[in-house]
Parts: sequence; C-alpha cells; structure tokens
Amino acid sequence: MEENFKMVAKTLFGFEELLANELTQLGAQDVKKGVRNVSFSGDKGFMYKANLGLRTAIKILKPIHTFTVNSEKDLYNKIYAMQWDQYLKPTGTLAVDATIHSDLFSHSLYIAQKTKDAIVDKFRDTTGQRPNVDLKFPDLKINVHVDRRQCTISLDSSGDSLHKRGYKTATNIAPINEVLAAGLIMLSGWDGETDFMDPMCGSGTMLIEAAMIACNIPPNLMRKEFAFERWQDWDVDLFEKIEESLLKKARDFHHKIIGYDKAPSAVAKTRDNVKNAQLDDFIEVKHEDFFKTQKAGEEKLHMVFNPPYGERLDIDMEQFYKNIGDTLKQNYPGTDAWFITSNLDALKHVGLRPSRKIQLFNAKLESRLVKYVMYEGSKKGKYMK
Repeated sequence: MEENFKMVAKTLFGFEELLANELTQLGAQDVKKGVRNVSFSGDKGFMYKANLGLRTAIKILKPIHTFTVNSEKDLYNKIYAMQWDQYLKPTGTLAVDATIHSDLFSHSLYIAQKTKDAIVDKFRDTTGQRPNVDLKFPDLKINVHVDRRQCTISLDSSGDSLHKRGYKTATNIAPINEVLAAGLIMLSGWDGETDFMDPMCGSGTMLIEAAMIACNIPPNLMRKEFAFERWQDWDVDLFEKIEESLLKKARDFHHKIIGYDKAPSAVAKTRDNVKNAQLDDFIEVKHEDFFKTQKAGEEKLHMVFNPPYGERLDIDMEQFYKNIGDTLKQNYPGTDAWFITSNLDALKHVGLRPSRKIQLFNAKLESRLVKYVMYEGSKKGKYMK
C-alpha cells in the first residue's frame, strides 16, 4: 500500500468551501480550509486523482520539508542540506517559484534564485554534475513558500496551472479562466437538472465547464501533461487505473446547454472549443444578440454568464447593464440568472434587486457574483424589483 502524505490544493479566493467539498467527495482525508488553499492527505494515486478530477483547484502541491528561516544564508544552508537526489537526477532539469509573506525577504524571484543555487551546488559538490534550469518543461518544479519565519518547500505536482484544461485552442478578447468558470457554476448551485444558458458565451468556457459538471466528466482529462509524469516515482499503470475509475462515474445529461454571442467570431471560437472538448452532443451555440432574444419554452432555465466589464472592451456600461435587467425582466420568466462583474457601480443600473451577492476576484479585480430570480407569470408581475 502507498503511504498517505500531506498535500495542498491552491484555489481562487471564495472557492475554498467548494474545493474542500470536492476533495471530500473524491475521498481526501484531513481536509482543512485555508485562504486560497485547502490542505488534505492522500496517497500517490489520490494525487493523480486530485489533478485529474478537481474543478476548482489551480495547483496540487506536495510539501516535502518545513523549517524556520532566519536569513538568506540560513535558507541556502537548509535547502542545501536536503536530500535532493530522492527527487531529481544530477543531469535533470528544475524550475523554482517562490511566494513570500515575510519582512525577512522582499523579492520572491531572489528567493527562488537562492533556492535553485543551493540545489545545484549540492549536486555539483556531491556528484560533479549539476541540473539545469528549464522554465517550460522541468523534470522537477519546486515551490518555496515563506510565511514570516516559516519556510515550506513543496513539489508542484501539476506543472502548468490546472485551469489549462487542454480544450481551448481559441479564445476571445477577455476569456474567463476555466477554474473561475467552473467555480461560478458550482456556486450558482446548478446540478444539471435544468437547461443551462450563457447568453454572452465568448469562447465557450462556461458552456464547456457546465457540460463537464452535468456529465460528471473529469475536467483535466485533455491536458497534455502533469508535472508528476516527470517524477522519478511516476506510475503510468496507476495513473491509467485512476483515469478509468473517474471516467466510469460519468453520467447522462437530459437537458440543453445553450450559448449565445452576438459576435460571429466568438460563435466560431466557441464551436471550435466545444468540438475539442468532445461535447458537441450537449452544447448548442447560436449567433444571437441576447438583448433581442426570449426564453424558449416554459421549463426552468439556469443562466450563468460573464458580461463584458469595461476593462478591455469599450461599451456604455450604464446602458449595457440596464439592457441586461430589462431583457431578464421582460423576456426570461422562470429563470435564475447569475453573473459576475467587477464593475460594482454598473450593478446599480440593472434595475433589479439581487437575491444573492458573493464576493470573488476575477484575476486581481474584486468582483461580485450576483443572482437575480425571474419568477414565472406575467412579464410585468412577479420579478424582483
């Protein structure tokens, strides 16, 4: 039996609860929420499973050593003293990144450099050979985290951020991060039991993440590589077994996932990405201006979208958000509409009262995920004012 060890899954602010729930459902032990991270325990197979199966994780780190640090020299000496040959060959390649929350050090790049020097010097002194730096495809990606006087050295099992799912070849002008999209859909409570719509679908991220949630498809099946595939203990048979067990849990979906965009280029990009994700059977994409559309049918509709927010797109914000409110109010009865915005002033122009507001960050922009409930019945009547 493989031994359990501690891991840390990093996430976006506001998604800690979602990620903790995902980990628990996957079978993690000792799940503990932090800020932008959740720690847990599992074995090597579970590390593979977490990378493949978590929708709201950005990275899975495996801490290998923690120590108190008092100076740059102290940091260098303690990293030099570690048994690096357990993880890397003298002829291998490495990359180091660092995050610093400490009055001891001010530059994370400098700390990353110091760490790299200590590892390389150790190999040179003990074997006469030294590993090289490879920032793109290293054999070992190392994460250094200094919090005040405490330093944690971790191996990065993911490599590239886990939002890079592998299905996107085409993006539009302001694409939404895949982890953010999945988290928004999960926060909205959508469970695949109703039709889903993104009326401003951009390059289709929200639609694809919704389809994967509805069908319980692991989000990272299409990734070209995880960092752990270059580790000395890489077990391809175990990985394939884990992959197979996750795929067996996929389920049928009997509703519609619909995307609109008024830009023909966005519609074409979305169709490309949907095809890459092999989800054409579940997702329908139409060239439509949301403000000129109406809800089709009487069935309940769940809507999640990321309207343009003026950072990179030139639009009249007040009018645009007023149009969102008017269209929902007049044309979409029986709809739960959720959207994220970082333009907190623009929300005042929607003309409806949100039934929920959740604080999040879209990249570095403070944002709100808001919910508007459009009731069934007369268009004039029972919406929320």
